[in-house]
Amino acid sequence: MRIVHVTQPVEAGVAAVVLELAVAQRELGWRVDVACPPGWLADRLRELRVAVHDWPASRSPGPATVAETARLRRLLAALDPDAVHLHSSKAGLAGRLALRGTRPTLFQPHLWSFQTARGALRRASVAWERYAARWTDQLVCVSDDELRAGRDLGITTPAEVVCNGVDTSALRPRSRVAARVRLGLPDAPTAVCVGRVAPLKGQDQLLAAWPSVLARVPGARLVLVGDGPMRARWEASAGHPSVRWWGHHAAVADFYTAADVVVLPSRAEGMALVPLEAMASGRTVVAFDVGGVRQSVGDAGAVVPAGDVPALADAVATRLADPLLAADEGLTGRRRAEVLFDSVRVGDQVATLVEKLVGCGR
Repeated sequence: MRIVHVTQPVEAGVAAVVLELAVAQRELGWRVDVACPPGWLADRLRELRVAVHDWPASRSPGPATVAETARLRRLLAALDPDAVHLHSSKAGLAGRLALRGTRPTLFQPHLWSFQTARGALRRASVAWERYAARWTDQLVCVSDDELRAGRDLGITTPAEVVCNGVDTSALRPRSRVAARVRLGLPDAPTAVCVGRVAPLKGQDQLLAAWPSVLARVPGARLVLVGDGPMRARWEASAGHPSVRWWGHHAAVADFYTAADVVVLPSRAEGMALVPLEAMASGRTVVAFDVGGVRQSVGDAGAVVPAGDVPALADAVATRLADPLLAADEGLTGRRRAEVLFDSVRVGDQVATLVEKLVGCGR
């Protein structure tokens, strides 16, 4: 079996999923190639001796998409794979235009493009996804919410839900005090938010909630891990000493361990990895009710209405003020991660889909 993964995002959640799948499939004895732009993902794949092919591509569609598609078409023709797995909307656009049904094709949106677009761009995104269904042999959705969003807009491609997963052997409950010592954090009630600092990830909503949290838990601390286009503006407007802007950090396990509560204030998601990683680390989660969150978190924390800043503040403060509640939800989360969201299970599910698809094609 030879499979090619194509992705535009090369950091954060999508990149982590691609990395896990590539390594798992290579361990099955498959020949695995990954086409992506330069960045963290390409570097990690090379360290692990997975074949990487440079595919320069921007995040958004535009005039350059024509050249990106032509380059990808040549690359896929040279590699001659049994199946192609496209990750994210941009890879889904260029990959399906390049292949046009000539090879078994899996498409995994990791959050539909039309869920974050507005106006004419949203209408164009919906029209494209309906049209491109003819060149999609297998749609892979990371949550029931993501599948429902596609079905509601008439995208009828054969589909399976394969929830995201995490390595529950690497991410485990560990000493909170020791993690804080390693990071140089004070031993105080601590909320942690991990993610790219951008409007979609909603750190501004968490910052708006934070004064209410401090009013109930005066000694609380907030640690924001990540970088992105909005960091400078949001950091300048929320310069409270209780807020620590950590910036990008490649290894986030210590931050989960150091937390009393992990917060996901996103405006939209497919199924975010952050809650899964937090649960695997035995930490409670507070999140807005966006795509995949209720399915992943369950009763391992609090899921509040999307955009309801006062509800977010109340849920965070309640858990910072009640360590027993937070610890109990953390134990529940660990069990959920082990049973439902282990990366081995995810790799097996995707491998089965690919084998079935290629078998039918042959």
